[in-house]
Amino acid sequence: MNKVESQARQWGWRQWLMLWIVVILIGVSSVFPTSTGHAAAIGVTDNGSTIVVNTGAGLVYTVNKDNGDITSSKMNGIELSSSAGKGSHISSGLGSGADVTWNTSPSGATVTIITKTSTLTHYYVSRSGENIIYMATYITAEPSVGELRYIFRGNGNVLTGVPANSNIRNNTGAIESQDVFGLSNGQTVSKYFGNDQAKDLSIRGVTGNGVGVFMAYGNREKSSGGPFFRDIQFQSGGDTEVYNYMNSGHEQTEDWRLGLHGPYALIFTTGSTPSVPDFSWMSGLGLTGWVSSRGTVVLNGLSGMVSGSPYTIGFANDNAQYWTTASSSGAAVRRDMIPGTYTMTVYKGELGVYKESVNVTAGNTTTINTRTISGDPASKPALWRIGTWDGTPLEFLNGQTIAVRHPSDSRNASWGPVTYAVGGATNKFPAIQFRGQNSPTKITFNLTAAQASLPHVLNIGITAAYNNGRPSVTVNNTILSNPAASTQPNSRSFTIGTYRGNNTTFSWTIPASALVEGTNTISLTPISGSSDLGNWLSAGWVYDAVELLN
Repeated sequence: MNKVESQARQWGWRQWLMLWIVVILIGVSSVFPTSTGHAAAIGVTDNGSTIVVNTGAGLVYTVNKDNGDITSSKMNGIELSSSAGKGSHISSGLGSGADVTWNTSPSGATVTIITKTSTLTHYYVSRSGENIIYMATYITAEPSVGELRYIFRGNGNVLTGVPANSNIRNNTGAIESQDVFGLSNGQTVSKYFGNDQAKDLSIRGVTGNGVGVFMAYGNREKSSGGPFFRDIQFQSGGDTEVYNYMNSGHEQTEDWRLGLHGPYALIFTTGSTPSVPDFSWMSGLGLTGWVSSRGTVVLNGLSGMVSGSPYTIGFANDNAQYWTTASSSGAAVRRDMIPGTYTMTVYKGELGVYKESVNVTAGNTTTINTRTISGDPASKPALWRIGTWDGTPLEFLNGQTIAVRHPSDSRNASWGPVTYAVGGATNKFPAIQFRGQNSPTKITFNLTAAQASLPHVLNIGITAAYNNGRPSVTVNNTILSNPAASTQPNSRSFTIGTYRGNNTTFSWTIPASALVEGTNTISLTPISGSSDLGNWLSAGWVYDAVELLN
């Protein structure tokens, strides 16, 4: 009898049973390994009229097969979709008759839901073990409503942790159009207020007790408006709404871009703010319009920068837009660009001060040697200057509140009319000139006899204008010629949370005959060929800077 046989006779049947169980478990684990990452199959149930996705990590959501709306989204059993029964959808909803299909990856770990119309394809994608709905939207034409956006309509009774500037609950009624509202204390709220600039869009959301819904805004390359553009992100009324605006008519400074918008994502949490997800894996999904072969631009530096001013390097053509922040020496790198020829713009603050054409090719790096900034108006000597040439009104009276409240808000300082003495505090000069509310603005300044004997150039820089507003200028008793209107978007602007239009400089040569030794006065009033809708919706502009050159 050998040693093994001797040990076997000493074992009872229970020991043999336990041994066989261990062997079986080892065998099963080799065939069906423990779920890690996205190995487990995602739960998908097609009920004929709906598709129900269970990610296995707490998120269960339902897509209507007739129109592609998300009609339910539950996180750990808590319903987060609209309590009023409104669906979450692309644009304003695709209506009945959209073609909705779905498929899973070969492993079964990923599901892709595809909603199609004749001009739009919208994708929902989820992976097992993640509480994320990845999305992308391909268009060949702008939606008929003129707004390409994804709207998550959330349960307002649950998602109560919302941004204050866009919380319209308990308002006392609309004060402008049907989208800007007043509160009983004179403050104002709107979906237009408190929104991020495009360059700062990463991830934001709303929360409730143990739940959160966040939008990861993703790639902005197919959106329009450039790095400083703002658009709607939230509105909290009956529902709590979370938006990703890709194209709109809200003070839009350039044409809409078509193609694949995104990817972007809705992320569901237990209340904490998540990290921005990795979207690169979606390159293998075969999404229409996805571009994998891309190029890089390297700028070695900039000469002529102003210390303390931020510089942004923007790239734009009809097909795509990009941007990146320059270092203190002006060096910058922008990767992952769709091949093509772009206009590269160097922005000092938000003012373009240099432009150049740049060619990007797939798989290559385009290197640009140090460039000298040639278009900064601050480089010219001036007798006086009010404000900073940076494409913003932030240093002026109420300038920092434009993005977060209506100009009529009770928290704002009085807009005037203002008489401003050159050399005074810049924050006493109005950020906005309204024909109906605070005109005229008067500027007083002193000249020596020698200075008054010469003509001088007056420049007024603006960042946006409404209702074709432009300056009518009187110097002492001399009326200067009226300029033509600047080219601006056909939209409200500084009453809906933005000062970003098209930067424009109006310029006049003041003859010596209009000037006097001692105190001089310039009076500024908006003119327009169109009538006003009210004191705030009146012809006007946002100031960038005002200067009198030597």
